[in-house]
Amino acid sequence: MKAVLVQLDDNTYRALNRYAPAAKRKRSQFIRDAIRRAIMAKEYERIREAYERQPDTEAEWTDWSLFGEYKA
Repeated sequence: MKAVLVQLDDNTYRALNRYAPAAKRKRSQFIRDAIRRAIMAKEYERIREAYERQPDTEAEWTDWSLFGEYKA
């Protein structure tokens, strides 16, 4: 695993310690999870923007048979 040094302002640092104390690596996991969520949000934003630039045709978005049979 790679290490990254990040500087936080005092308010952010206090809030981080409130929700994810340093003990038992909870803070590190909290930060890793937050970064993963932020990356996923950016990826979804990129995909949404791509669809806005080039939306599906009416035939593509109305033809549910493209997705196969739904199985719960």
